[in-house]
Amino acid sequence: MNPLQELLIQIEEKELWQEDLVLERNEYLNRNGKIDSNLYLVLSGSLRIYYLDEKEEHTIRFGYQNSFFGALDSFIKDQPSAYNIQALKKAELKVVSKDEFMDLVNSSRENQLLWQDLLGELVFQQMEREIDLLTSSPQERYRRVFKRSPQLFQEIPNKYIAAYLRMTPETFSRIKKS
Repeated sequence: MNPLQELLIQIEEKELWQEDLVLERNEYLNRNGKIDSNLYLVLSGSLRIYYLDEKEEHTIRFGYQNSFFGALDSFIKDQPSAYNIQALKKAELKVVSKDEFMDLVNSSRENQLLWQDLLGELVFQQMEREIDLLTSSPQERYRRVFKRSPQLFQEIPNKYIAAYLRMTPETFSRIKKS
């Protein structure tokens, strides 16, 4: 069993979920500039985490069924997030607060190691993404992401995957067809 599954089982067993939340399509879970130190489990639907600069949106990550995510910058530092989290499809979520979650993590050495493993996996995923964006052709980025996350292509609309891969929707469509 992976670290996330083990922590989720404990959250369920200890009844730490604080609420169920439903977001309609295009509704925001969080906007940049706001503190959101909760973590979320996506039961259904899909969401995106993106950064908005003066020129465009930069999609950072997606959440879809069985994803555990949040505004990690806000979660870790208890400061306003630089990111927006928006539902791409109607989404059902479970919510656990930072306090409840960190009490669980700190309740045993085993849980601390599970959390450390989970964070390490997140760092590794981000490093892979950075390497893809810096060194790979659009075709290679597409292949690598498809291999890593085939569910992404079933859950997320193509225009958002194209943005995530840093290519135009037209280039994405052409690569997908070939």
